[in-house]
Amino acid sequence: MEISQIIPHIEALIFASDKALSFEELHELVNNALGFIEDRASLDQVESAVQGIKEKYQTEFYAFELKQSGGGWQFLTKAEYHKTVALLNGDKFLKRLSSASLETLAIIAYKQPITKSEIESIRGVNCDYAVQKLLEKDLIIISGRNEDAVGKPLIYATSKSFMDYFGINSSDELPKINEVMMEELVKATVINPEQREGLEVKEDENAISTDEPKSDSSEHDES
Repeated sequence: MEISQIIPHIEALIFASDKALSFEELHELVNNALGFIEDRASLDQVESAVQGIKEKYQTEFYAFELKQSGGGWQFLTKAEYHKTVALLNGDKFLKRLSSASLETLAIIAYKQPITKSEIESIRGVNCDYAVQKLLEKDLIIISGRNEDAVGKPLIYATSKSFMDYFGINSSDELPKINEVMMEELVKATVINPEQREGLEVKEDENAISTDEPKSDSSEHDES
């Protein structure tokens, strides 16, 4: 079977699906759809077809692209059009997670599966509200119970929606903690040449004139 024969079928399947489709799922669906053709599509052909579709929508003529996310392939709006699409859903779409919810979500993402008491031990505060909000937004799920702990508490993990939202296929694709910390350290680096009011400081033969003292400001998260 020619790849050109299966490309439009795969494109239609991905477009119409309400979830990400894996290579294996696409392979089975295409062959079922073209069951009357004796020459069945191979998995390699399906993979090549998906790659061709991906390259097609990478051009500037399209506002969406084919991306591998959530364990499969799906069409997603390109980043530069996110604010435009958000207008369709109003404030609900634009609402952001609170700092407490983000902290809780990060802990679950990196420590999953994890119980609520373990989350609270790390954060140092009660996290009932944050966990409930994350459950409501379908960013986390209850994945079972810790049978070895007293009371067999519920354990939490990130959901498929979490992977879809962040464009990853598993928690293994999350940035490493040391990489995140190093990036934050670089951002936090401030050159402070002992600024004083009206004092001109020379450093590396460049004169820096300060009319008034400057103070560093730090952003505090709301808990």
